[in-house]
Amino acid sequence: MDVLAAKALGAGLAVIALAGVGIGIGNIFSALVNSVARNPGARDAVFPIGILGFALTEAVALFALLIAFLILFT
Repeated sequence: MDVLAAKALGAGLAVIALAGVGIGIGNIFSALVNSVARNPGARDAVFPIGILGFALTEAVALFALLIAFLILFT
């Protein structure tokens, strides 16, 4: 197997994590909207937790993208 082909395959496998991140972010915000729709008074307590969950999930995406770039360009 050629080195460039192996790098492309490795980067592609590293980017598979982004699909899970997209699903996770969708679940976080759907739960946030659902909880605020059920109890609007709890918005001030629920919203910061939703944003924290979004930030932590997005960090996983950035790590996966970083690994893919490291595989491709080193």
